[in-house]
Amino acid sequence: MNRDHEVVVVRYGHRPGRDDRMTTHVGLTARALGADRVVFPDNAGNAVETVRDITERFGGPFTVESRSLGPGIARNWDGTVVHLTMYGLPVQEVEADVRAAHESASLLVVVGGEKVPFGFYEHADYNVGVTNQPHSEVAGLAVFLDRLFEGAELDREWTDADRRVVPEATGKTVVDADGDPAHGTGTTNDGTDTTDES
Repeated sequence: MNRDHEVVVVRYGHRPGRDDRMTTHVGLTARALGADRVVFPDNAGNAVETVRDITERFGGPFTVESRSLGPGIARNWDGTVVHLTMYGLPVQEVEADVRAAHESASLLVVVGGEKVPFGFYEHADYNVGVTNQPHSEVAGLAVFLDRLFEGAELDREWTDADRRVVPEATGKTVVDADGDPAHGTGTTNDGTDTTDES
């Protein structure tokens, strides 16, 4: 989002084949809910391609990176580090402090998978839990980002999109940058039915 200090989401831990969907959804959630960049492990090539493709089609700005990852990314981060873990302090108790820290420094948000090294816990400025119950890391990231941005991410303006979804009570309408139907679904803004009959 447009601000002085970026928010970067790091997905630590990826098991190819087993975690592809979850890792992809970490990236898509980071993009949709206000982060500026996602960093994937270097073995998460499918997730990288998918999130880049979505960004090209539905807009940004949003950057996708891939590299070898370990606790050093948190140790060497020039800014504030948040590690999302069910063992952390409740998000509602630390969100104001994290928001204040983000006013003066970039924020690294670590979203772990299975067996996160203890170094992430040690190097985090905030170990943050969303309910302190087992659940999806994607859900935890979504709640955390919404708390961080206080809902402002929901009104984000997207740039360089070649298509957009038209919000409506029923139907599925996607239009291109000129407002013309894309992918033959739903109706256009003028009510023209573009549903693919095949």
